[in-house]
Amino acid sequence: MKTQQEVAALLDDAAREGHAVAQFDPQGKTSLADGYAIQAASIARRLARGEQRTGVKMGFTSRAKMAQMGLSDVIWGRLTDAMFIEEGGVMDFSRYVHPRCEPELAFILKKPLAGNVTAPQALAAVEAIAPALEIIDSRYQDFKFTLPEVIADNASSSGVVIGPWCSPHQPFDNLGLTLNINGNVMQVGSTAALLGHPLRSLVAAARLAAEAGEPLQPGWIVMAGGVTAAEWIHPGQYVSLDMAHLGSAGFHVQETK
Repeated sequence: MKTQQEVAALLDDAAREGHAVAQFDPQGKTSLADGYAIQAASIARRLARGEQRTGVKMGFTSRAKMAQMGLSDVIWGRLTDAMFIEEGGVMDFSRYVHPRCEPELAFILKKPLAGNVTAPQALAAVEAIAPALEIIDSRYQDFKFTLPEVIADNASSSGVVIGPWCSPHQPFDNLGLTLNINGNVMQVGSTAALLGHPLRSLVAAARLAAEAGEPLQPGWIVMAGGVTAAEWIHPGQYVSLDMAHLGSAGFHVQETK
């Protein structure tokens, strides 16, 4: 069995170079806590190379998905500036292993948010909200992994595209949306899928990040979680999201190798 630092290096290299690696714990003997420790060590390697911490992503924010996975809580990962792709810009497909995309709602904070907060307290810390797309990518061969392995792999978070920032002082608990590829609707959903209200995801982010000793900071972005099932993406596509009242976000997929 590899050490946590060895696994962190393995996953960091795989993410940086866009290649698949074998599972490090196919029997599922690693604890969730150890999975998070590996994730933290892997992200620390990125920060040591000069990347900047920019926020948090939430995962398994569907109660049905949590039940399916036998979880009583959401999972989370860390965002850095190198993960962001300009809206309307290009995703370099060669940097990924087997990427998929899912529609999300993003928060950007105007003040710190930590610990056990209420939904109104969480909302008071929000500067703006935006339609967003998350590119998720497992670095494991054949797309096979255990839950601790997913957590160790930064909860599969790989890329982020943010649409226009909008006022949070409007209802956003049940915004209809579509995930589109080349203009064709592939998924239809609502922000209500995010724990019944996206603010519940932000509340969970505040709690979990604080427990890890990394409280949410002003200027950080929190990705609230996937609203629909993820779609596989391929070179030559234009992937976009249309969200009621908030607008659109999209990116082009290109192969540069």
